[in-house]
Amino acid sequence: MTKNLKIKVCGMKSTQNREQVEALGVDLLGYIFYGPSKRFVGDSPDTGLFQSAKPKVGVFVNENVFEILGLAKNFDFEYIQLHGKENPKTCGILKSQGLNVIKAFAMDDDFKFSSTAAFEGIVDYFLFDTKTKEHGGSGKKFNWHLLENYKGNTPFFLSGGIGPNDAAEIKKLNHPMIAGIDLNSGFEDEPGLKNIEKLRKFIEEIRI
Repeated sequence: MTKNLKIKVCGMKSTQNREQVEALGVDLLGYIFYGPSKRFVGDSPDTGLFQSAKPKVGVFVNENVFEILGLAKNFDFEYIQLHGKENPKTCGILKSQGLNVIKAFAMDDDFKFSSTAAFEGIVDYFLFDTKTKEHGGSGKKFNWHLLENYKGNTPFFLSGGIGPNDAAEIKKLNHPMIAGIDLNSGFEDEPGLKNIEKLRKFIEEIRI
């Protein structure tokens, strides 16, 4: 099953590193437009960073929808990932403009999957990430057994602290709606700089 999982690598910051990651055959590349993040691409990013043949994901936290649409057009994003308290209406506006929408949910032991119901049929994917004040990139896992309580119809990405040694555990997950995995801080030498060999080995193992 894991052979078909989409692999998204998030937090790209340099053109050279992005080119190396892209060459590994990943499916999606994520770019963070959230100022407090250590992986924020900045107001005047290296334009070569976005010249990828792979689909690009713009990642936002509680951003104005018109700002998102402007950046999506400027950088040719195919996907928008929303990590804040965005509502279904915002997601619907982005969808109406031809964008694929990923809505993230912050997971802890008190999380109620009923909170995802309002987004069913509106977004393309959910993303389940560990609840932290940083809105992702924490390197911390949540309890993956919580996923057993998800009975929705929207496919999801697994995120939150996935590291080089987690391929075997991920391959044991047999949830019918898992569509992909989101890799970030667990594969970095420093924020925004991915370790290519760690990614290469992990991707080979997950796709066996």
